Amino acid sequence: MPNNDTDAPSPASAPVHTTTIIERRSGGGGMVIIAIVGLALLLAVGYFLMVSDARENAQSEAVIGAAKSVGDAAGSVGDAAKGAADKLKDE
Repeated sequence: MPNNDTDAPSPASAPVHTTTIIERRSGGGGMVIIAIVGLALLLAVGYFLMVSDARENAQSEAVIGAAKSVGDAAGSVGDAAKGAADKLKDE
C-alpha cells in the first residue's frame, strides 16, 4: 500500500487554479453627496455675495451722508466768513 504523505499527487487530485474577477458597482451614493455639497457651496457663495452687496450699499449711504454733512458745515463756515468780512467792511 502506498504512503500518501510521500507520494506525488495524481493529476486528478491536483488543485485547479481559477481566477475570480470581482466587479464593484457603486449605487450612485457618491454622486448624490457631491451634488449636495455643490449645492450647499453655491448657496453659501450666493448668500455672501448678497450680504456683501447690502453692506456696500449701507457703506455708500453712510459716505454720502457724511459728505453732505461736510458740505453743510463748509456752507456754514462760508456764511460765517462772509458775515465777518461784511462786518469788517462796514467798520
